[in-house]
Amino acid sequence: MELLNFNDLLRSHPYPGRGIMLGKSADGAKAVVVYFIMGRSENSRNRIFEATEDGIRTRAFDESKMVDPSLIIYHPVRKVGDTLVVTNGDQTDTIRDSLLEGKNYIEALRTRCYEPDGPNYSPPASPGVVEKDGAFCLSILKSADGDPSCNHRYFYEYDAPLSGEGRFIHTYQENLDPLPSFEGEPRRVAISAPDAQTLAKEVWENLNEDNKVSLYVSYIDLSSGQADTVIINKHQ
Repeated sequence: MELLNFNDLLRSHPYPGRGIMLGKSADGAKAVVVYFIMGRSENSRNRIFEATEDGIRTRAFDESKMVDPSLIIYHPVRKVGDTLVVTNGDQTDTIRDSLLEGKNYIEALRTRCYEPDGPNYSPPASPGVVEKDGAFCLSILKSADGDPSCNHRYFYEYDAPLSGEGRFIHTYQENLDPLPSFEGEPRRVAISAPDAQTLAKEVWENLNEDNKVSLYVSYIDLSSGQADTVIINKHQ
């Protein structure tokens, strides 16, 4: 699979929806986590990321403008022991609860399917499950080309991520109406930024100005577990 330029991918796609990129820094010392959200409606754009004790959550920037919180307010990132769970919806809590019960993320996601937002039936690009040693998993749950009568689940596991590389998965393949789901394997992308601040700046600059909402980037030291995290919100 071709090694792609992450910034070029972002710049060429005006509305990938919600995106997750997981990988390892070029020096091989840190796990890299990127999560962003975008929005086309006023309701989706009226959000910020807020740090919590175990990760982050989304919340309304202006509570008076919130219409329907059901699919846009959730905890995208939560830490469970030494495992970091990253998803683009409340699947984070489903996976967290499963891990706390001694089960695994696949068992958790077999209880879930695409989102009930017809005609898009958006796929939850989840999970990003990042382990202490940097190994990670990604998956996607989606309808059969927009047909809600059939649910498809795809799981991708990366036991020994290569230094300077990541895998990127996002909600929508193209900016059409209705929005078609992501297709194929997670994209293989290069990671050259030496730290979270540099990568966050690059990603934010290359996300579509009209549609970008919030960004989370974290570099996690694989030896100490110490995380260097950056959050950027369009509504500061």
